[in-house]
Amino acid sequence: QVQLVESGGGLVQAGGSLRLSCAASGSTFSVKTMGWYRQAPGKQRELVATISSGGWTIKYADSVKGRFTISRDNAKNTVYLQMDNLKPEDTAVYFCGMGVVVVIWGQGTQVTVSS
Repeated sequence: QVQLVESGGGLVQAGGSLRLSCAASGSTFSVKTMGWYRQAPGKQRELVATISSGGWTIKYADSVKGRFTISRDNAKNTVYLQMDNLKPEDTAVYFCGMGVVVVIWGQGTQVTVSS
């Protein structure tokens, strides 16, 4: 059974950077679209970015375009989210998800941006 484990969250000041990682177990990672999602308190989970299996197709939410970069290393079964110029409104629990329609979620990692 595939498991996803996120890491790299933390507390950072506005304007700072963080790099999230999501490591996947199992052998299906390289053929799956992967995505990063986030959920702020009292809000619904929202899409942040997705990347196709080969990395050729990438999509971002408008709110993070130009600040966040998604990438993947299929040899390491890992997807990354580089977050630069962080804003307080980026504060949320960040999850990685596997699949175009997500069927497997990680446990999440907290990102807190102070003003």
